[in-house]
Amino acid sequence: MTATAPPPSLPHIIVGVGDMAVSDEAQRVLSTYALGSCIGVVAYEPLLKVGGILHLMLPDSAISPGKAAAHPAMFADTGLPQFFRLLASFKARAPRLQVLVAGGANVILGHDPFCIGERNVRATVDFLARNGYAMKEEKVGGSVNRTLHLALGTGLVTVKTPTAEEHFHLAD
Repeated sequence: MTATAPPPSLPHIIVGVGDMAVSDEAQRVLSTYALGSCIGVVAYEPLLKVGGILHLMLPDSAISPGKAAAHPAMFADTGLPQFFRLLASFKARAPRLQVLVAGGANVILGHDPFCIGERNVRATVDFLARNGYAMKEEKVGGSVNRTLHLALGTGLVTVKTPTAEEHFHLAD
């Protein structure tokens, strides 16, 4: 079977940097753009057709507790728990959730002394493992940005880079 990208006519919900969205509206497509060192976490519950995207920026909120209180989705340690609580409010539970993680690239030319992408990946993967969320797909690292689209009616995730496009079915 050949996967196709979601039709552009479907209503989109755009998830900005340091933000998240969860929906159970089957006609919706959730999208987040230009994940560089940031992480995009896509979670989908196939029986309920509930899904969401979190676009986190940094691994640890300790650098700015005030910012974390106002914008918890910016940080892995505050955004991930809030994201999965929001999914749970739609009755989505860990055993049925299909998770895709993307981003964590090093898009800075040369050496990144802060290793933000790598640290974001580690914080996300560690959180998922500690809390019983199995990752179905992982598209992390490298040096290119990624854009994500989740079609809620089908669980189809499109991962786009400047030179390629991949499709993953989280409903399988």
